[in-house]
Amino acid sequence: MDKKRFRKICLERLKNVSKNRRYIKDIIIRKKIEEIIKYYNPKSILFYTSLSFEVNLNPLIKKYRKKIDIYLPFIEEKSFKMVKYRLPLKKNNFNVFEPNNSYLKIKDVDMIIVPVIGVDRDYKRVGFGKGMYDRFYEKLKKKPLVVFVQRERCFTSEKITDGYDISADFYITPK
Repeated sequence: MDKKRFRKICLERLKNVSKNRRYIKDIIIRKKIEEIIKYYNPKSILFYTSLSFEVNLNPLIKKYRKKIDIYLPFIEEKSFKMVKYRLPLKKNNFNVFEPNNSYLKIKDVDMIIVPVIGVDRDYKRVGFGKGMYDRFYEKLKKKPLVVFVQRERCFTSEKITDGYDISADFYITPK
């Protein structure tokens, strides 16, 4: 199977999770993320704002925003930069909410939580195919703890990713 076909299968699976099941699965995943946060005690975390088929991390952002430096992606051309979480959030061209641009240069983060469409046998990410997380991760001098989250497990035992695709330290699904 190739990456494009796998991505399509996984997206279908993710989009077909019912609203009730989404809510329950997200709670389970957030609890697992909290365990990792408690264990590793990061001082800064890059979260994301979710699309409808991605795990909703808003309750964690609200819980930790006064205890930890919280960042969100701010899309710039073919990649993104980290911007401090602050309201109001605005929808960008990809229909993703992000804070206003900041001209501060934030170079490092202790932990990143990354939504995935699928994962291959090397625990490398299959995303939307734009490579934004890959380009972002490559620029980091200090490599953070990487946590992949996915509401519905979509894993292949085949190697379908490329060398530049990021891999996870943790892959969290409800199971």
